[in-house]
Amino acid sequence: MPVGPRLSPCRPFPRRFVVVWFPTSIIGEMTMLTILGHKSRYCDGVSRRGFLKIGGLSFGAGGLSLADLLRAEAASGNSNSHKAVINVFLAGGPPHQDMWEIKSDAPSEVRGEFQAIKTNVPGIEICEVFPKLAGMMDKAAVIRSVVGCSGGHDAYQCLTGWRKNELQSVGGRPAIGSAVAKLFGPVDPSVPPNVGLAERTKHVPWSDSGRPGYLGAAYAPFKPDGPGMENMTLNGITLERLSDRRRLLSQIDSMRRDIDITGTMEGMDAFGQRALDVLTSSKLLEALDLSKEDPQIVERYGDGKPYKYQYDGAPTCNDQLLIARRLIEAGARVVSLSYGRWDSHGQNFDLVRDHGSKLDQCLSALIEDLDMRGMLDDVTVAVWGEFGRTPKINANAGRDHWTRVSCAYLAGGGMRTGQAIGATNRMGEEPADRPVDMQEVVATLYHNLGIDTATVTIPDPTGRPQYLVDADPIAELI
Repeated sequence: MPVGPRLSPCRPFPRRFVVVWFPTSIIGEMTMLTILGHKSRYCDGVSRRGFLKIGGLSFGAGGLSLADLLRAEAASGNSNSHKAVINVFLAGGPPHQDMWEIKSDAPSEVRGEFQAIKTNVPGIEICEVFPKLAGMMDKAAVIRSVVGCSGGHDAYQCLTGWRKNELQSVGGRPAIGSAVAKLFGPVDPSVPPNVGLAERTKHVPWSDSGRPGYLGAAYAPFKPDGPGMENMTLNGITLERLSDRRRLLSQIDSMRRDIDITGTMEGMDAFGQRALDVLTSSKLLEALDLSKEDPQIVERYGDGKPYKYQYDGAPTCNDQLLIARRLIEAGARVVSLSYGRWDSHGQNFDLVRDHGSKLDQCLSALIEDLDMRGMLDDVTVAVWGEFGRTPKINANAGRDHWTRVSCAYLAGGGMRTGQAIGATNRMGEEPADRPVDMQEVVATLYHNLGIDTATVTIPDPTGRPQYLVDADPIAELI
């Protein structure tokens, strides 16, 4: 691939130098599409014509380009179905006994400040901070007895189902989104199948949207850098102009004679053209642009502001759940995000009132939105964290880490909803009924995507077939 014009320090960029920055799956790395216009003469006396640089679209280590990614996805084969998952990670460890199973009969030092409220499913009660979700319990299931938590303060298990030490010698286990991208490829060539919306957090593992593991960087999630998409802003060129593919391709044709001398156009095969489709399509950008959404729907989700109790974690970005729905409609298969900072060693009840009420608004809006659009049976929404919190309230009105039991909320996906699965003992210490392993939850997400975890494998770099998880889906839900 030829390099571009070498710009001397004695002369500024040419007037029509355009740079389009594209975020990659690796935080902090950027890719670049450079478009140059008319012939210019630089201070070294050399006259050069404009060119298109597309080969530098690096997707992480190893120099993988966007075209390489598209080749890899095509090699895996595509699926015409569009089952999808929105995986909402409650970073820090949500308090199980203050959300979906209020321990009304426990002693005051365990019970806490919240009351249980009835839902629209007889016999199921949840925390008072979730009145909207209580009114649509028939569309969801709560799991009150999640076990198998490793204790890591990260999203790894919620994104893969595995502990971190699994298959590290060959790169580790792939996250759900990466595995689905490998197995199915894209629904639409211009929309990545695996998208991560988690904003970068001070405690970096809480903003992990899933790693590709042994599948390699080509299957890492596409991560827009913030809700405003600042670094996808086109400098000096409008989105409409870039989206006008006829005009852009006409520009490419006008350059063909000069570029062909080096063989560049010959090397730009169909996958390179598809890579260009991603860059020039407005579909992805429009999905990320909430100004394109009905204002009443935007208002229904809310924005989660003011952000409180954030510290080193994620903000309560309600609008990211709406963006997730828009991305699924555009063609994404798995969207992962981190919502709030639930590590409540102090002020647990104030934090849950703040985070919980905001989650109640956006999560209920998402479920209602998916249902109204006829998408709820195809889209599974999972809401959970890395572990639970201690039964006993500490001196700072908080709860500490507790790995013996946790909780999860699942909606949609064609599941048998309107259930509360499992239960903890009176003190909320451990399961008293039907423990559900974290791998069972992930297996259920795979099942809802149309993947049989009992038979489907993906070979690791040594050629050995690897199952996606080592558990069956939750029988009560399928």
